[in-house]
Amino acid sequence: MKKKLTFWCFVLPLLIPFVIVVLIPAAMGFYYSLTDWSGVGSSATFIGVENFRFIFTQDKEFWMSFGRTAAFSAIAIIVINIIAYMLALLVTQKLRGVNAMRSAFFLPNMIGGLLLGFIWKFIFSQVVDSAGKATGLKFLQNMLAKPNTAMAALMIVVTWQLAGYMMLIYISQIQNIPQSVIEAAMIDGATPFQRLRYIITPLMGPAFTICLFFTISNTFKLYDQNLSLTDGGPYGSTELVSLNIYNTAFDYGFMGRAQAKAILFLLAVVIISVIQLSVTKRREVEM
Repeated sequence: MKKKLTFWCFVLPLLIPFVIVVLIPAAMGFYYSLTDWSGVGSSATFIGVENFRFIFTQDKEFWMSFGRTAAFSAIAIIVINIIAYMLALLVTQKLRGVNAMRSAFFLPNMIGGLLLGFIWKFIFSQVVDSAGKATGLKFLQNMLAKPNTAMAALMIVVTWQLAGYMMLIYISQIQNIPQSVIEAAMIDGATPFQRLRYIITPLMGPAFTICLFFTISNTFKLYDQNLSLTDGGPYGSTELVSLNIYNTAFDYGFMGRAQAKAILFLLAVVIISVIQLSVTKRREVEM
């Protein structure tokens, strides 16, 4: 009995909030996805899978935003991890001011997404636009007003925010590589590039697994930067899935349909994440 009481004393402080904050809302969300609830009042008529049928057969905007999100995430994952890995390699060298550089690269991650979006909105609409007019570079002018450049601007903001956080994970893995292995390669005459290609990068497998998982999760679920920087514009060209779900619920008043979209989106992110983890974990063993 004493062991059981001790067990539950440690478990309950975490279990109770998890049930209240996660499990109960998830169950309620699944129920509301089967209703026509508008989000106002408590009246919700059960309509079965009608919301899901509508999404699969008529809701073209949702699937366009989903494809846009997948393409955005695929590019962002590559760009963020390449930049983060390069930064990690830079700040693990014996250079002056590496601690200051680490702090500077990580600092954007400390800024909230909404605030970050508004800051960069000012930069793109005022600073970058003025630079584009002064230099005559058309693509720098009115970046947030053009579909292609608006998406590029969103990519810049997300990369600027997330690269520093991923850098820290890469740094920790680089520092865990046995120095004796690097020294042996140096004695054998391996060049810095050869050490990077054949020793350091293969041993970075665990860090790649974690960083890819985090970047997939963060870029697919991107909402606050999308809202504050472009609000899905121009003409809905930068509306990602999370913003589409939000607009469906709070702008159009289809809370039940938005919940159905959220469930489909959750399943998609889980499937993609599980596939990524299984592939990269297997790759770690091969390395």
